[in-house]
Amino acid sequence: MNDNLNPCISCGACCAYFRVSFYWSEADDGGGGVPAELTEPLTPFLRAMSGTNSKTPHCNSLQGEVGSCVSCAIYEHRPSPCREFQMSGENGQPNDACDRARAKYGLPPLFQPALPPLTESYVSQGASLLSDHVQSPGL
Repeated sequence: MNDNLNPCISCGACCAYFRVSFYWSEADDGGGGVPAELTEPLTPFLRAMSGTNSKTPHCNSLQGEVGSCVSCAIYEHRPSPCREFQMSGENGQPNDACDRARAKYGLPPLFQPALPPLTESYVSQGASLLSDHVQSPGL
């Protein structure tokens, strides 16, 4: 398996967790690139990707099985929320929204901040705190 593959191609949780809403002019009938037939109106100024404006959102453009192998049928023409959404760990930053969506599908978070390195003073301070609270049996 290639470790350089983007984890999003085996995830898709964000596409099946969030409503994808955007300004109406991003659709092709407003001058943008998102196929209008794959959207639904929310307000006079906002649209949503079909399938995402429900209690159990699932974008109709998402192909495949969440957590296994997925792709976007309109990837080159996806709306701005999809273009701007960052997977957790991208640029070294966590994304709680990504982690929440992944958790809904039983997937682990993509990014775990590194623990601070153990230093001698940190270890001795921890040992000192522990000895203050631990007693030997029979004392």
